[in-house]
Amino acid sequence: MFLSVDLIVWEPGFLLISAPAIIFAGISKGGFGSGAAFVAAAILATLIDPGQAIGIMLPLLMLMDVASLKPYWGNWLKKESFYLVLGGLPGVAIGAWFYSIADADTLRILIGSISLLFVLWQLAQNQKWLRPRDKTLPAWAGVVSGVAAGFTSFISHAGGPPAAIYLLSSKVSKTQYQATTVIVFWIINVAKAVPYAFLGLFTLEVFVIDLALAPFALFGVWLGVKAHHLIPEHAFFLLTYILLFITGLRLIWVATI
Repeated sequence: MFLSVDLIVWEPGFLLISAPAIIFAGISKGGFGSGAAFVAAAILATLIDPGQAIGIMLPLLMLMDVASLKPYWGNWLKKESFYLVLGGLPGVAIGAWFYSIADADTLRILIGSISLLFVLWQLAQNQKWLRPRDKTLPAWAGVVSGVAAGFTSFISHAGGPPAAIYLLSSKVSKTQYQATTVIVFWIINVAKAVPYAFLGLFTLEVFVIDLALAPFALFGVWLGVKAHHLIPEHAFFLLTYILLFITGLRLIWVATI
């Protein structure tokens, strides 16, 4: 049974699960390219309606974006950022349209499937089944990646993988990659806020929950910035894969029983 969002504020079990998830998302946002930040939305969607979950997460992700801008200011790739944003904005519009016609179980299946595909994509990269291109992808590929990033970001805050496919072809440094994802998803998340409001995903209860979770978001970003140069990426993403695999399976199972 899923909790009602107006009761979550008084449910201590929700905080015990959501707080570590928010910290984990902040660490991803602050130091590891934002790719795993959507694990928090996926985890919340196992407890509450998925629309409520992504509604709660967006203000927190926007707070993480702002906190992450200063440490990486000016280190992003301007051309690649432009193409991703150029595609990302119409991708957000497509995501808003899809959300308006989808029911809760469809969203759970989609979020669960994105979670599992993320794990599969990372596994394929680690096993060298997929190799980065020797040449940078053309501009149109950046726009297409942006459309996919905008759409998946709107539905599940999972825009990182589509953006990564384009960025990794540019042979970016770790810090350039991190900075580019910060600026791109800051703009995309700002763009998402308007349709989220029109779709009724922002309520007083949601903002009360966000206020309670905001310190965990900022703490996570602080940890991520510190960990950017200290913690091996494979250790962080191994935990991400495990969490997303379990969460993805649960979302699909709940939606289909």
